[in-house]
Amino acid sequence: MEWSGVAFGRQPLDRATAPQVVAAAGQSPHVMSVRVDEQWNLELDDLFVNIGHRFGRVELRRRMRDYVRGLLAPVARKNSWQLAEQAGHATPDGLQHLLAGAKWNPDDIRDDLQEYVADRLGENNGVLIIDDTGFIKKGTTSAGVQRQYSGTAGRTENCQIGVFAAYATARGRALVDRELYLPKSWTEDRTRCRAARVPEERQFATKGELARRIVLRSLASQLPISWVTADSAYGQESRFRRLLEQSGVGYVLAVPKSQFTVGCPRIDGLFAQAPDEAWEKISCGDGAKGPRFYHWAAVRLPVVAEFDYQGEVPHRMRWALARRSIRKPDEIAYSLAYAPLETTVQELVRIAGTRWAIEECFQAAKNECGLDQYEVRRYVGWYRHITLAMLAHAFLAATAHQVREKGAAPVGQPRPSSSQWRKFGDSWQLVVPGLRTYVAAEDDTTR
Repeated sequence: MEWSGVAFGRQPLDRATAPQVVAAAGQSPHVMSVRVDEQWNLELDDLFVNIGHRFGRVELRRRMRDYVRGLLAPVARKNSWQLAEQAGHATPDGLQHLLAGAKWNPDDIRDDLQEYVADRLGENNGVLIIDDTGFIKKGTTSAGVQRQYSGTAGRTENCQIGVFAAYATARGRALVDRELYLPKSWTEDRTRCRAARVPEERQFATKGELARRIVLRSLASQLPISWVTADSAYGQESRFRRLLEQSGVGYVLAVPKSQFTVGCPRIDGLFAQAPDEAWEKISCGDGAKGPRFYHWAAVRLPVVAEFDYQGEVPHRMRWALARRSIRKPDEIAYSLAYAPLETTVQELVRIAGTRWAIEECFQAAKNECGLDQYEVRRYVGWYRHITLAMLAHAFLAATAHQVREKGAAPVGQPRPSSSQWRKFGDSWQLVVPGLRTYVAAEDDTTR
């Protein structure tokens, strides 16, 4: 076992000289506005053309366009009624039919979405992030709804739970897959499932099983993925870690303090033995207040011959990581990592910090694209709305990256609003705001 203490110098963000760039899904604390001109509409039309063949009739293609444009528009509540009004429809019937009765497969749109994200945001060191989020609902008829713990609310609520994947690179981040969690109270009541149009073949699956399905699909997609990260709900599952090892992809996965490590004691006991010099102050990425600094310690774990060797030479290394709060040193979080031999501790820390990007995606997709503002109750309606909202969010992320690359001239700070649209004089402009980093309590920046 070898302890590794690593000094990692990083200059703090110079806010006076940092370029102002458009940021979708929490890319940056800086904001600028992008004029809604023909180019922006052409980009959106190109996206519609790319997915239009998934809708067999011209009426469906038009409704899909109206729905996605409505999700991107300054609509107070992005349900079918208000989206229909935004589109100039007399009633919401057409948009409701798009979600409930029309013939199209949301999984096809998901595949197109992954191809779009790979093309616009993809990089070879891309990170896939797994997490779930809650959708608070009333009643008992919405597919999968029951009283259950929601990390979004921080308590037990009547809600639906979706397991999601986000894809993150230096170019941006976007949600790329989703599965609706169905509790046993649903899967063991087939009459209830039929009423919500849950497919007969859909059986109970844990959130971990749903996550493994998502990972396998993502690795088979065009997304260039080198890493996977997730919180301890997924990281503690040995089957989830084994899947990634067998797939040859690196991971940094949070685990509980009671987690046992390869050939070693509980992970908290392991780091209790760490010498003082093993802890180094390292930033795991920028937060709302600048670099997020913690004290980190890393220890190499024994190799596992079945997964870590190519021939007689190991090609992968196992690590245990500990992240200790600077202000509250009793607060320690733990991770297990699996990485190529040449991987540095700085890189492992960077991947660990990337995990919070999915929370920024949830926040952006809910605030800007109506991810949680649906009123559908049936199983297929959930998948259709969620997928189209993810598509809208991915478009904002791709547009943000494109504008940053072009170096468009910045304008004044926008007024506070939950919408990305602002009125300047007699014209409307699109503002893609930089979103606040996930929970402020995660920031541990020292002054």
